[in-house]
Amino acid sequence: MSETAIVLGVGAEKGLGATLCRRFAKSGHHVVIGGRTPEKIERVADGIRGLGGAATAFQTDATSESAVIELFQKAEAIGPVDLAIYNAGNNMPGDLLTMEAEFFELCWRIACFGGFLFGREAARVMKPRGKGTLLFTGASASLRGKPFFSAFTAAKGGLRNFAQSMAREFGPQGIHVGHVIVDGGIAGDRIEKGRPEFAEARGSDGLVDLEGIADIYDLLYHQPRAAWSHEIDVRTHKEAF
Repeated sequence: MSETAIVLGVGAEKGLGATLCRRFAKSGHHVVIGGRTPEKIERVADGIRGLGGAATAFQTDATSESAVIELFQKAEAIGPVDLAIYNAGNNMPGDLLTMEAEFFELCWRIACFGGFLFGREAARVMKPRGKGTLLFTGASASLRGKPFFSAFTAAKGGLRNFAQSMAREFGPQGIHVGHVIVDGGIAGDRIEKGRPEFAEARGSDGLVDLEGIADIYDLLYHQPRAAWSHEIDVRTHKEAF
């Protein structure tokens, strides 16, 4: 039985979630692809299978406890979950004075509460085996608050602290917990197609390379127990920080 990797937060074919799915399918995992839109995740799964890899897509709401529990149950039925990546929580800017409470809560539910559900279920299946890798996707907002990003910063900062707590609790039990901070816009469909003017303004090498980000996740996954990293940040050479 092959080992399973779960990636939750998969959308566009040219996006971080899909890139991570392809990377770990290529290295031999059966990749379980979780996302909100069936057409998008099925397209990613079809692409992986077309290249000879193994992939199964499951529509999943990251903010639903029952849905996340079911996702792990389905993945474990395919093979033991060896790698779990929480990639949900896209940038959600908003003006504080006009912000509805529901917007703030939604941002928190996607970026932070969903990470709790995912992390808990990953720990539940990995702890009895005494091994496994759990990785969370962070952002610039994980480290600092900027104007018009109060909700997103609160959510991403909470996720970062949650990941630290998990790392300290479950690292001694054999589970490697990592947090990857992507500091800047990503060179994927969300910006290149959704905000082409921003991509053009950033210029050559102005957006973070998808495969370069995947290299970081790959590195964390393959680190030996005697040399684990918890947090790594990645940005372009042009990014001020």
